[in-house]
Amino acid sequence: MATTASDSPRKLRILMLHGYTQSGPLFHAKTKALEKSLAKAFPAAPAQGHLATHPGGIELHYPTAPIKLSYSDIPGAATDLEGDDSPEAYGWWRRKGEGEPYTYEGMDRGLATIAETMQRDGPFDGVIGFSQGGAAAGMVAALLEDGRRAAFEAAQSKGGMRFPDSFTRDSGYIEEAVQAPLKFAVSYSGFGASTNAMYQAFYEPLIETPMMHFLGSLDTVVSEERSLRLVEACKDGRGKDGKVQRVVYHPGGHFLPSSQKQYVAALVAFIREVMSEQAGSAQKKEERVEDMDLPF
Repeated sequence: MATTASDSPRKLRILMLHGYTQSGPLFHAKTKALEKSLAKAFPAAPAQGHLATHPGGIELHYPTAPIKLSYSDIPGAATDLEGDDSPEAYGWWRRKGEGEPYTYEGMDRGLATIAETMQRDGPFDGVIGFSQGGAAAGMVAALLEDGRRAAFEAAQSKGGMRFPDSFTRDSGYIEEAVQAPLKFAVSYSGFGASTNAMYQAFYEPLIETPMMHFLGSLDTVVSEERSLRLVEACKDGRGKDGKVQRVVYHPGGHFLPSSQKQYVAALVAFIREVMSEQAGSAQKKEERVEDMDLPF
């Protein structure tokens, strides 16, 4: 008998968000070593230990942002190339302005593409993003949290952006989030959004989703200050005492350390920790329900 998708073992699904000027296929190529390490750390196997809820192994999805960039959109790129003014470079939004507070042109399109990917290929357990994708990872984690829509509605009256329609769906009874809240998020060289009041509902209240941050000590593209803005926007942004550290520096620049063992090990430890904690919390909740005196 053929096996349907619903019969397949549950997989640990991670959404991979590329950086500005990249694409899904390019980001996939640059993170092949990381993908291989994660597949080894979370293999398809009989349910046991940290695999109990995801015996199907791991699955990474790499969407491409919808905004196609020209050479004029890319800092430092040559603009005098004859016959080619359209590189294979994409962004989740374009930053506008000479300085803070910036605005983000096309953000609604970028978020809609992410939401479409979630509906088509999800639900997802986590998100990993690089640079602009790291910033987007924090935003996506926030948008899926309970109560975030109310925060956007409260901020909208003070000039904040509208909660993106793409992140809600009509269930036939009520409008609900496009999927359940993520279990974790990871940012490599990511940053907090502009200080523009339009975007503060992403971070107020603080992001509850456990989030890990990798920063390059020699990064000249995204400053440490901008990256730490995202760290401080997360509850327990630096981690808890006795738990996995959630802010990790590597001695490099603006790149994702895909093959360096110590940084891959830190990522694996973080994912295992949060997945284990949430599985334990769900089990305790289930046990409490079983102990209830039911009226029948």
